[in-house]
Amino acid sequence: MTDTTHAPGGTPATHAADEKGPTDTPGTRTPHAAGARHTSTTDGRRGADADADADAGPASGGDAVDAVPVWWRLLALGLQHVLAFYAGAVVMPLLVAQGIGLSAADTASLVNTALVACGVATLLQTVGLPGVGIRLPVVQGMSTAAVPSLVSVGVAAGGARAGLPTVFGAVIVAGLVLFLVAPVFGRLVRFFPPLVTGTIVTIVGVTLMAVAARQVGGGSPDAAGFGAPVQLGLAAVTLAVIVVLYRFGKGFVTSVAILLGLAAGTVVAALTGRADFSGIGDAAWFGIQPPLHYGMPRFDVMAVLAIVLVMVIIAVESVGQFFAIGEIAGRGVDERDMSRALRADGLATVASGLLNSFPTTVYSQNVGLLRLTRVTSRWIVAASGVMMLLLGLVPKVGAVVAAMPPAVLGGATLVLFSTIVVVGMQILVKADLSEARNTVLVAASLGIGFLPTAYPQFAEHMPTRQLQILFESGIMLGTLAAVVLNLFFHHVGRRRMPRQEPTIAAEAR
Repeated sequence: MTDTTHAPGGTPATHAADEKGPTDTPGTRTPHAAGARHTSTTDGRRGADADADADAGPASGGDAVDAVPVWWRLLALGLQHVLAFYAGAVVMPLLVAQGIGLSAADTASLVNTALVACGVATLLQTVGLPGVGIRLPVVQGMSTAAVPSLVSVGVAAGGARAGLPTVFGAVIVAGLVLFLVAPVFGRLVRFFPPLVTGTIVTIVGVTLMAVAARQVGGGSPDAAGFGAPVQLGLAAVTLAVIVVLYRFGKGFVTSVAILLGLAAGTVVAALTGRADFSGIGDAAWFGIQPPLHYGMPRFDVMAVLAIVLVMVIIAVESVGQFFAIGEIAGRGVDERDMSRALRADGLATVASGLLNSFPTTVYSQNVGLLRLTRVTSRWIVAASGVMMLLLGLVPKVGAVVAAMPPAVLGGATLVLFSTIVVVGMQILVKADLSEARNTVLVAASLGIGFLPTAYPQFAEHMPTRQLQILFESGIMLGTLAAVVLNLFFHHVGRRRMPRQEPTIAAEAR
């Protein structure tokens, strides 16, 4: 992986001395000497991007990840990340609330606190604290992988409001456990070469394409009119605007093509009576629950174990996403980076539990957005984290974004999620797929990961809840398959050969 990076518009930037010291961990990056410059580009972008370069300005004192764009670019590109993230962030607390049996008022409050928790988690990753945060353009959102376990814990604890203290207690402990064991995960970096990370990222993209397809159809396959031509038409308008802007747009316009496509699709939906803005008037201008609003957390052993298992699975999923973001940003992810990232995940989950919310994870749609725009400033994503906080504090503003029809979002996520597959393939190019074992690893992992996407019914027949959780997520199942097969093919039973000193004959040659 090259260390050349780009300013937000694509300008090759000065790479300052790396803040990390040398490390012997396999796959880590080599620090550069202070003041070393890199002047070659790696993405081959030309033409229209020159205008974006002029807007962005040079990266001062660091690479493109640390560059701070002008304020109007910061706001517009940050808003684009929020729009890409918003739908998924609010769906998760809605699912939990419906499963536990909460009232409409409590459900709305959980949505607000989820947005606040996502903002805090995103700021922990992008801005960071000492020893916490990967300091890359990472967007954190609510983890849908935790929904089944959270619902089970809440129902077992009494359901509705009565179950929430147990749920939040388990979330707090699970986050603390991840924070403490983060260095252990960091040392596992050597078990995630491009062969494994590329496979995981590809599985993530393939799995999420099914989510995009549901959004294109209208959101829920059980809803009336799902997949109707009008739904496909709204998605097509959004997608067409995005494609046209990428073809004919220049500079900043191409950077916000997703945002403009969503806006165009929403306008068409409003003109055709397909957008419901009634919720805007009903929403309050300001409101947020205080921490521990539902009472002091309760710590049930079985509930804690269930959510800890989910956090482990989420952490395994996140590893591949962190590698993908590092690949896109042109900054390698090493053992220390991974430990800092997972510490931020754990600390953010602790904060979520205290704020009456749920575990967070890396949001894949925003990974696709990074790849499409090539704008990798962490401060843009930090700005989106601030916007998430504001959306959580101002429900009326959130209601405006929520009025965006699912089909319109589907037109954008169809591109974003598919782009993740492209990122995975770019990483896989670095692996030796001419070797049969590597080909089998990728093929088997993709096939296994696709099973829950094709037939979710597999999970219903699993004998334990833990296996049901595993078989409900193609990302989890495919990730586990890739890691296990890599261990089987490349680590188990292989002895390290002793280093041989050169012979006199070899020296003579």
